[in-house]
Amino acid sequence: MNNKDQDIAYFISFCIEQYKKAKDLSGGEVLDIFVKFGVLDYLKDHFDILHTQSYQWLLEDIDEFIEKRR
Repeated sequence: MNNKDQDIAYFISFCIEQYKKAKDLSGGEVLDIFVKFGVLDYLKDHFDILHTQSYQWLLEDIDEFIEKRR
């Protein structure tokens, strides 16, 4: 795993943890939601921009992303 791949993995883990805390869900529940709505791919594909944002902004962005796919 190269450094960027490792950074992306840490970033996705961070997003899962923050979302879990904000929504009072388990890690498994968040992972199910993220897989169902394509959030993992979104976070990976847009890592370069997203990782520079605050966690509050990220949570709102993830919620908007999921809402558009419901």
